[in-house]
Amino acid sequence: MLAGNSIGKEFVVTTFGESHGRVVGVVVDGCPAGLALSEKDFQEELDRRIPAEPKIVSARVEKDTAKILSGVFNGFTTGAPIALTVENKETDSSDYEAIKDLPRPGHSDYSARVKFGGFNDYRGGGRFSGRVTVALIMAGTIAKKLLSKFDVDVLAYTSAIGQVRADQKFSADEIRKNRYESSTRCPNLVCGKQMEEAIVNAKKEGDSLGGVIECLTIGMPAGMGEPLFDSLDADLAKAIFAVPAVKGVEFGAGFAAAELTGSENNDEFLMEEGRVATSTENAGGILGGLSNGMPIMIRVAIKPTPSIAKKQKTVNLVSMQDASLSVKGRHDPSVVPKAVPAIEAVVAVTLADHLIRSGFIPRVLKEH
Repeated sequence: MLAGNSIGKEFVVTTFGESHGRVVGVVVDGCPAGLALSEKDFQEELDRRIPAEPKIVSARVEKDTAKILSGVFNGFTTGAPIALTVENKETDSSDYEAIKDLPRPGHSDYSARVKFGGFNDYRGGGRFSGRVTVALIMAGTIAKKLLSKFDVDVLAYTSAIGQVRADQKFSADEIRKNRYESSTRCPNLVCGKQMEEAIVNAKKEGDSLGGVIECLTIGMPAGMGEPLFDSLDADLAKAIFAVPAVKGVEFGAGFAAAELTGSENNDEFLMEEGRVATSTENAGGILGGLSNGMPIMIRVAIKPTPSIAKKQKTVNLVSMQDASLSVKGRHDPSVVPKAVPAIEAVVAVTLADHLIRSGFIPRVLKEH
């Protein structure tokens, strides 16, 4: 029986590691041979996890450095499984010992304890921590580099934090230029500052905020995806829900489509510079589970960080009596900024898998 730690059919990603364990790692199997790859390729992506503004992030700041253990020879992928690890160095488990029998509201503590009979690593959320997204980002680094060879670009950014929203459509160039200039990863730098202030204010109250991440993919060819259970949007949604704190996913108009008429929601076809296009993008680039050649737009809802300083009700799992706790330790007042590169990574991984499955990406690249 598979344990749920792998995803993909041809570009297969298996992650391992816990928040306070020795390492977090990933094995990527099925990457074509001939892709130029080095440890330097991973550093920029890993660095993007941590916003520069210390007021909006956890005090736990890991100096993540990826180590390639296999699958790369003479600077190119070999076609063999690629194994990568990042060490956990800045761990402090003391706060978790005191509350190991008090499940934190909003966390998987109770469910994991029941499922694994109490043998699960509860420190920092263990396997269920946002820390494991480091593995996803490493896999996404490979996928994004592979996609770039075929002019497919995946761009995630923050569109809302709490009640602060950037209600505008950003061009790909605006996203590339501005999103990482903002600690909150918002391409509108003024709005990004307002988001930052909202996070700081929530932190002062001992609370946290969630938000919305949008992910735009351009260059995806039409016809990618498989019928029904392996449809492109189904596989994308599954991968996105693997990122901790994700509570909702929509494509294109999403839930707003429920309020439209068919004539309003349908994207009419037209010819544009010699290619088939649509006049609107309500479908979000996917029809019938297949890409239609238009930009793929995904919107992701991220819940507020459940670890908060405010006192909350819980239960003591040893005495089986009501209790309360205030979560101490180092926690992000909003995980949205850190989740941006993780969402981008899982989308890239899924698209790479489908492009390889379709034969659009060959098994051997002509890099030499």
